[in-house]
Amino acid sequence: MSGIVGIINLDDKPVSRELLQQMTDFMAYRGPDGLGIWSKDYIGLGHTLLRTTQESLKEQQPFSLDKEVWITADARIDGRKELIGKLATANLKDVTDVELILRAYDRWGEQCLEHLLGDFAFAIWDGRNRRLFCARDHFGVKPFYYAQAGDSLILSNTLNCVRLHPAVSDELDDQAIGDFLLFGLNQDLATTSFADIKRLPAAHYLTWSGGEAQVIRYWTLPTREIIYYKRPGEYIERFEELLREAVEDRLRADRVCVSMSGGLDSTAIAAVAKASLAKQFRDFDLHACAIVYDRLIPDEERSYAGEAASSLGIPIQYLAADDYIPYERWDEVAANQPEPYQYPFLALSADLLKRLAAHSRVALTGWDGDTILSEPPKAYFASLLRQRRFGRLLTGMGWYALSQRQLPPVGFRTWLKRRLNKNPVVSSYPTWLNPSFAKRMNLAGRWRQINDEPLPEDTVRPYAFKVFSSPYWANLFERYDAGLTAEPLEARHPFADVRLISYLLAIPPVPWCVKKELLKQTMSGILPESILHRPKSPLAADPVVEALRGRNAQWLTLFDPSPEMAKYVDRDAISSVDGENDSDKLWVNIRPFSLNCWLRLLATARVGKELEEENDHRSEYSQIV
Repeated sequence: MSGIVGIINLDDKPVSRELLQQMTDFMAYRGPDGLGIWSKDYIGLGHTLLRTTQESLKEQQPFSLDKEVWITADARIDGRKELIGKLATANLKDVTDVELILRAYDRWGEQCLEHLLGDFAFAIWDGRNRRLFCARDHFGVKPFYYAQAGDSLILSNTLNCVRLHPAVSDELDDQAIGDFLLFGLNQDLATTSFADIKRLPAAHYLTWSGGEAQVIRYWTLPTREIIYYKRPGEYIERFEELLREAVEDRLRADRVCVSMSGGLDSTAIAAVAKASLAKQFRDFDLHACAIVYDRLIPDEERSYAGEAASSLGIPIQYLAADDYIPYERWDEVAANQPEPYQYPFLALSADLLKRLAAHSRVALTGWDGDTILSEPPKAYFASLLRQRRFGRLLTGMGWYALSQRQLPPVGFRTWLKRRLNKNPVVSSYPTWLNPSFAKRMNLAGRWRQINDEPLPEDTVRPYAFKVFSSPYWANLFERYDAGLTAEPLEARHPFADVRLISYLLAIPPVPWCVKKELLKQTMSGILPESILHRPKSPLAADPVVEALRGRNAQWLTLFDPSPEMAKYVDRDAISSVDGENDSDKLWVNIRPFSLNCWLRLLATARVGKELEEENDHRSEYSQIV
């Protein structure tokens, strides 16, 4: 999770090396292994390095092959062997990932993105053509922010680093704040909570030349025809091959940890990782860590995670979550949160990441097996019916009825629910919004727009496509980024692999993507039967509801709003959360508190910055005197 920063002065004035150094130094926590800057005339790049692969041991950035084209990157490139073969250049086996990116750009220009796989955010300055080229990976695992403010274009993978530039204001984006209060998250993939700062969406690139910046999408999820194999075993064999490649590309180290629950997804990743590590290294260290509840709510994660770890022969740590109080240590753990965040147990997440980082610099997760390996079959059956493929339709419906012990869904219940409840979101619309703010931003219309957005109709995987395009999916990846966690840890997500997801979107959902049938068959004989057949179900109770009973909720109800809150929220209209048993209502009614916590942190940081600037001015004055 290296740090990157870049500045272009649009008025052609030389970049301040002092400012560039300051912004680079700010990111030292996310790149403790090296720090470097490069500048020439009106362009400057900075980088802080976190070494996580063997190749990165000799890495230094910003990097150039010819002193004309320079790159700063936070990147892990997958499919290295195939990419090196395409480049057809000798002696590239052990080169760094950043050099591969630059060579790909030198070979194909913007079209290099058609050949790059992995997680990446990078900026390339092409001095030969006076042109900036930046890109973010297909699923947005690596963040990328930019601002065109004053006479400068500023970019970084760390939002708070962009804010350090004196031309970037702290003015908030009211639409983003409104989205947070409505949904718990900004719904616009191209904006942030700050009016001046934009977010480069996943699968997009940014160019700047001749004074003009452009943002262009370079990839979309494939929607090609379904692949049908002759033998059922071929589906499993191809999936095994792609899953192994996805895991192996994300290992590239002999010391790795897994954020592992007792569910099928993360335990499958742990199993494949152990097998891959055993082939690559004589000695390796694979370690698991799981969050468990022992008392607060009914929970079996300790038992299932322990059984999986024992079966795989890997050590496991447990982080008991029972005694965490919502919003405890918020000032401490939220210090790097550049935007408002809804999760009250931020301290729990921070402690998990700290434990993972204490073991290694690479952590694997099981996110998001639920989306890519589970799909309601209705759209697939409807597609077969439209195509008059009655044989496949009857076979699929028969398999579903026998294996799931229920009739296949045909859509009647969904239609009936929509008819009986034409506006199902009204009951959850916040009643405590400031009326003038809600009217000015048309928040009621925004609420209906987002909630009434239909599922995609041109695919047999509408649920997966809906999730992939949602801000919630991209936001989860950003939650793991060192820019927010402040931990020198790179989280890697094997299921978020372009090759793997493209394959899973192209095979018949029935039977392979019904309740993870494909993964269950792949892991048969490797994971315990209890894990393979563990029913997928939500937690027996909401930990936040249980943790906010009694005295833990009183101080939350009586919170003191910051001055900025009045613009967004009617404090007197907020319902008490003390004794609230409805989880949905509770999560809606704690949003003002979450926003208030963030606004207070923002104000504190602003005051600290002003005091620092005042001290600098006093120091300069005393030197003059």
